[in-house]
Amino acid sequence: MPTEAALIGPNAVSQLRAALLDVRAGRLVFEQAFCPDWWDSPPGRMVPEQKVARLHRTLRATLSTEMARQVMADAGRRTADYLLQARIPRLFQALLRWLPAPFAARLLLRAIASHAWTFAGSGRFSATVEGRRATIEIAANPLAAGESSDAPICAWHGAVFQRLFSRLVCEGAEVREVACRACGGRVCRFEVSLAPQIVASMSSGSTRNRSVSPIS
Repeated sequence: MPTEAALIGPNAVSQLRAALLDVRAGRLVFEQAFCPDWWDSPPGRMVPEQKVARLHRTLRATLSTEMARQVMADAGRRTADYLLQARIPRLFQALLRWLPAPFAARLLLRAIASHAWTFAGSGRFSATVEGRRATIEIAANPLAAGESSDAPICAWHGAVFQRLFSRLVCEGAEVREVACRACGGRVCRFEVSLAPQIVASMSSGSTRNRSVSPIS
């Protein structure tokens, strides 16, 4: 079982706050989750995962289902953008964009796995790539603990993966959460489809299949 000592990265809080700035109930969510100090001064270091899980649960309980999903997804995209700007080396990003999608996916997932504790906390991260599909799993996901839902709720995680894969591996990549702890699943599972993209060859002017998004 997770303990109060288990930690998770601050983006699960700071980027959620940023996504809530234009929502009238933004500060109320933090107050009802007993962490108004995070609204006033977002954390910059690892934070207790149970406290973050309570914040995410409170957001889902306070906002409508669709609004909560939109806010969580926005926070996830903001988290990925921060990683792309400040955490993932530019040379590594360029390498991933150059490689065929299946190879790039394996390298990206290996890098994600080495830092899984920053977004999965005490949860257990695993991932596989088979052909043009990747599967990501978080067992005992602390951010879905204690939740009950008819549909998957991990929009924050899903949006992080979606942004990273579409920017670094394949522009047409699509991420779907197909199983969730909140729905009674053993794991939170995300399926990634690496759709092919037709790009022009700069040297010959011809076209060819290549699953790489342009370097921006």
